[in-house]
Amino acid sequence: MKRIWLVVLLAALAACTKGGEPEKAQASKETEAQVDLSPAYGDTFVDASIGDASTLLPILATDSASHSVAGLIYNGLVKYDGEYNVVGDLAESWEVSDDNLTITFHLRKGVRFHDGAPLTARDVEFTYRVTMDPNTLTAYRGDFEPVESVEVVDDYTLRVRYKEPFAPALISWGAAVLPRHLLEGKDINTSELGRKPVGTGPFRFVEWLTGQRIVLERNPDYFDTDPDTGMQLPYFSRYVFRIIPDLGVQFNELMAGKIDMMGLKPLQWTRQTDNERFRSQYNKYKYLANAYTYLGYNLEKPMFQDVRVRRALTHAIDKNEIVEGVLQGLGVPATGPYKPGTWVYNPDVPKYPYDPDRARELLAEAGWTDTDGDGVLDKDGKPFRFTVLTNQGNDQRLKTAEIIQQRLKAVGIQIEIRVLEWAAFINEFVKPGKFDAVILGWTITQDPDLYDVWHSSKAVPGGLNHTHYRNPEVDDLLVRARKTFDRAERKRLYDRFQEILAEDQPYTFLYVPYALVAVSNRVHGIRPAPAGITYNFERWYVPKALQRHAETP
Repeated sequence: MKRIWLVVLLAALAACTKGGEPEKAQASKETEAQVDLSPAYGDTFVDASIGDASTLLPILATDSASHSVAGLIYNGLVKYDGEYNVVGDLAESWEVSDDNLTITFHLRKGVRFHDGAPLTARDVEFTYRVTMDPNTLTAYRGDFEPVESVEVVDDYTLRVRYKEPFAPALISWGAAVLPRHLLEGKDINTSELGRKPVGTGPFRFVEWLTGQRIVLERNPDYFDTDPDTGMQLPYFSRYVFRIIPDLGVQFNELMAGKIDMMGLKPLQWTRQTDNERFRSQYNKYKYLANAYTYLGYNLEKPMFQDVRVRRALTHAIDKNEIVEGVLQGLGVPATGPYKPGTWVYNPDVPKYPYDPDRARELLAEAGWTDTDGDGVLDKDGKPFRFTVLTNQGNDQRLKTAEIIQQRLKAVGIQIEIRVLEWAAFINEFVKPGKFDAVILGWTITQDPDLYDVWHSSKAVPGGLNHTHYRNPEVDDLLVRARKTFDRAERKRLYDRFQEILAEDQPYTFLYVPYALVAVSNRVHGIRPAPAGITYNFERWYVPKALQRHAETP
């Protein structure tokens, strides 16, 4: 899941405003010309989220809020750079054998965990063991199931042997490396490190006030340096992750200068920030996000088990209406789990255009008709009613649910919308499968391997196959696709995978939104790239003359 998390953090940049440069007011440029803008230590970066983290142990986390904080505390052996190249993180170098079955990693020397203990290859081997431990409640075991053995050659050399070729092998070692000396022999599921993490990353943990904020401070012993200046990273003294469940309140906090970055709502992007006053304080970045939003059906529920019903539901929903009405046109309809324009995306899958008449036909074929004339379809004496769950704080999802509610009502289906606080939504309803349908989103990984989300073996408590979708051909395609390094062959397999998902409609894939990000123009060092803007956060800084926070937020 580190790979998935990486893409949460590293949303792809399709196009920045003004040809790759952020929008910036002329007055701001003139002001900046008068001060020293060189990299400097100090200041606090204040981020915001609508949801709190659930745990700061990445191996146990499945939500973006947890990963966005934990990603600053831990390192993997490798990571993606801005161009989506796999580069070293804790690994200084590596060799891959000619048969692609063995990777030998050479670790950096002198890296220490935040408590001072040295990081060695034994910590990496422990991380592998604890991930594979059946008692560990992790969703990411699938990334390591193809591993045959992990050998500690010496303190700084690790040799990994695979049972068979595994295409995502290298990037799977981007998973956070955990401290063996603090976790060995203990139950990781209940470890205090979930609340008080100890990693090797650029920031170390200070405090977590549930529902309010998480505070990190600069790791003075961090191993990495800025290649441009030679200065040790990171530049910020502190990172504060504020939990603000309402995007309207977040925007007010942004305008008051109390947070430094937020993803704007489309209306905020188009109307409330298109002025010189805003541009004098913030830079804006726009790109097609590596993420999509979907309506997922619980396939354990009898009402969703007939594929004709699921196809009818998709026919009954007008995705273009949602893109225009909810996103102000700042998004594109989704047809599957991959981003349009990428090499793996299949544009030729079956489509289900908005067609309420066809929806009614399919529902009738499946036995759903209005036998008592009350306007609601029924079958075997049961009306077609279900509840759609979504999370608090994301009004795009709520508005999407309301549009869907009206469109389904038009074909004789009643839905109730229920909005839940994020942590309760995920932990008490989504993970245990206690829902009829959910509106939720996934980030889109750079590597197309989606074994953890769609394979039948992951349709278990704690797994990521929340809708309990099971298809033997999909299972076979996912397994075969991760065993080949031939991109053409992978493309062929994933094309078929997308066709089947489109035929089966376990989700109604709704839309891929544009990321609409505003960042305080005090912050420098942002370099838009195909991977987005936050991939190099350690290199962000505030020039000395523009710093606002001397010590604590």
